[in-house]
Amino acid sequence: MAEARIRRGGTARLARTAGPRGRNGPGRGKPGKRRSWIGRLVHALPVSDDTLQRMASWAIVGIVVAATAGVAALLGVPAMAEQKVAQVAANAGFEVQKVEVRGVERMDELPVYNIALGQVDRSMLSLDLPKVRNEMLKLGWVKDARISRRLPDTLVVDIVERDPVAVWQHDGQLHLIDVQGIVLQSVSTAAMPDLPLVVGPDANRQTAGLNKLMENAPALKPMLAGATWVGNRRWDLRFQSGETLSLPEGDAASATALVNFARMDGVNRLLGRGIVKFDMRDPDRFVLRLPQDQAGRKPDIEAKAVAAGEEG
Repeated sequence: MAEARIRRGGTARLARTAGPRGRNGPGRGKPGKRRSWIGRLVHALPVSDDTLQRMASWAIVGIVVAATAGVAALLGVPAMAEQKVAQVAANAGFEVQKVEVRGVERMDELPVYNIALGQVDRSMLSLDLPKVRNEMLKLGWVKDARISRRLPDTLVVDIVERDPVAVWQHDGQLHLIDVQGIVLQSVSTAAMPDLPLVVGPDANRQTAGLNKLMENAPALKPMLAGATWVGNRRWDLRFQSGETLSLPEGDAASATALVNFARMDGVNRLLGRGIVKFDMRDPDRFVLRLPQDQAGRKPDIEAKAVAAGEEG
């Protein structure tokens, strides 16, 4: 009996009879839908299908998170969370309990403490420092303020005070003012500081102009006791020796008259001689008014003063 040997893997397979060629051509398999340009683009990317699937999943998650955050913002959830954090911090001891005030020499510190400790939200984390500073700047004495935190519970307030330069008398009230005419505080006649007195409506707003005017006669500036802003247009100066000097209108004219008066006072000693008033409103005349008991006497000083004025 003859042996029959069968080779492994050598079994011949019948070839499939090829039918008519379809529209897909040879080797295309089943006919399918034509791919769109997006599909072709994705298919051309050098990434695997798994990677593409993960990227799509993360994109969907990102869109959901962004939408959730937007809705939360509309509903006020972040603000609520921030308030909760501030409350937790305050409960943990991070709350304003102390106020350290620096730079104060003249003003009362109590309003500063009231503002710092009177905030509705005193949490050190959420305290609105610009708001506190703006409230400090409303105080008359405060020219500038710097607010800072010192953890865990201290608010540090650095104050720059305004400098008082005069006392403003208006409507029977006395107010301490700075060079810009800002009212610092009220004062009583019993506690009048050694500062010039400015009198009249809006005289406080003319204080800077008065200081500039007196710089033209530095010898007379220490002798000035007060000044009245007359008719909202000119100054009457009152000296510590009791005399009044009426100046003309206008910055240039009043400065020229004051310089001439200072020169005449240096030559003839006009101040301290018992004269009631000097009137220089008319640039061509220098008028002196004597006390009533001396009204009939024409003093030698008048002729000297007029002569000195004509020479100038």
